[in-house]
Amino acid sequence: MTSRTLVLLRHAKADRPDGIGDLERPLTERGHADAAAAGAWLAHHGYAPDLVICSPARRTRQTWHGVAVAMAEASADAGAPTVRYEAALYAEGHHALLAVVKAVPAETSTVLLVGHNPDISLLSAMLDPDGANDSDGLRTSGLAVHRFDGDWASLAAGGAATAGSHTARG
Repeated sequence: MTSRTLVLLRHAKADRPDGIGDLERPLTERGHADAAAAGAWLAHHGYAPDLVICSPARRTRQTWHGVAVAMAEASADAGAPTVRYEAALYAEGHHALLAVVKAVPAETSTVLLVGHNPDISLLSAMLDPDGANDSDGLRTSGLAVHRFDGDWASLAAGGAATAGSHTARG
């Protein structure tokens, strides 16, 4: 059986400027620093994704950018992952997120999913067989690392133990 790693990342701290729709909310200064800290943590722990699946919202795209820059700075030999922006990661529910993960190509070993609460936390809680993750537990820039053996297509509730978690702060 093939070992798989799914890293769930809630976007970094975002601003709520007047006149800006939710999809276009930018990160705050702290959010940019926290995204970089998340990338440094991922690099330090060896969680280099083969595939990044990111919500199309501005704050998630900016979070991924900060993570990517920090990972590249921390590990010069890290290759660039494939990045996909998926509308299903924006307010379509944690079951939609699971469906996106189940469709990951079989040759992919590590996936980074960059999304929003409550869905990202609900997915983390649903996947953990021990129920160790609180359904609203991921704070901004919060990471949950899940591991399982098998195919992405067979991933189901209770099927991916939590191997680690971290709330990144820059």
